[in-house]
Amino acid sequence: MARITIADIADRAGVSTGAVSYALNDRPGVSARTRERILAIAAEMGWRPSQAARSLSGARAETIGLILARAPETLGFESFYMQFVAGIEQVLSERSYGLLLQVVPDVDAEIAAHRRWRAARRVDGVVVVDPRQDDPRLPLLTDADALPAVVVGDPSLAGGATAVWTDDAAALRECVGYLAGLGHRRIGRVTGTETFGHTHIRDLAFDDETRRRGVEPRVERADFTPEAGAAATRALLTADRPVSAVVFDNDVMALAGLGVANELGVRVPQDLSLVAWDDSPLCEAAFPQLTALSHDVTSYGAHVARRLFERIEGAPHGSFLDATPVLRVRGSTGPAPAES
Repeated sequence: MARITIADIADRAGVSTGAVSYALNDRPGVSARTRERILAIAAEMGWRPSQAARSLSGARAETIGLILARAPETLGFESFYMQFVAGIEQVLSERSYGLLLQVVPDVDAEIAAHRRWRAARRVDGVVVVDPRQDDPRLPLLTDADALPAVVVGDPSLAGGATAVWTDDAAALRECVGYLAGLGHRRIGRVTGTETFGHTHIRDLAFDDETRRRGVEPRVERADFTPEAGAAATRALLTADRPVSAVVFDNDVMALAGLGVANELGVRVPQDLSLVAWDDSPLCEAAFPQLTALSHDVTSYGAHVARRLFERIEGAPHGSFLDATPVLRVRGSTGPAPAES
């Protein structure tokens, strides 16, 4: 079907294309009665402004962008992003905005997509997730022609751009303190992707808090996938001196770890305590239910969207603490076994 143009509307309304342009862009030059008639005809014909025209005119796209640099299949089991996007959509729907979501294989592809969006003014602003140390995306967010942006992560990783963050370091310290209080002296940690900035922040907090409490730390690197979580758990439990507690960087790795413990005949929580990050319905559906570091991810996404609209409307850069994850104690944690 051919695209409806302003010439088509002008022909139907019996006016000039200039009059149609004035009416559609809410500019002076036509009477109120003519404007109403033109708008009614445009709606009846199904007219929509082209993206190119919006770009040239400086009109808003009424869309914000989010790019995820990760394997597409991970979105099928990571509940975090489903909840996070739901929160963003709550705020967008209030303003009749849309979300342009793109999944790319790596950061280089993400940077290329950001550049295309900026050149075409495809979106009015962007949400940037998984900030890294010395993040190569940051110049795109802070130069003179940058799109309004919000970085979802610690302000130390945002390079001066607006950041909305959770206090992961404080949460991890609380978790280690809780496990140490139960008598655990060898505590393992199964990490997310090592290049992510929040993984590094959690690493530092874990190392410092275990040292402060005289606990022996064990760290196994993973990538948020169940396969990597299972392999890391197996390494921790089959070592010469196995750990008696493990903290996982997300829920699906913790579930995989629970499966490995069952396979090896390690009882949870009698022999091994497990804690998951990113509390979710999966944690409550497990047996035993998983103790988890919990925060309202849907509200987190909504907070990010509100801050992005503030940036779109001209607010200065800022740093905004959303929450500190809270430890929800359930059946997967208990006192350390006597032999540990």
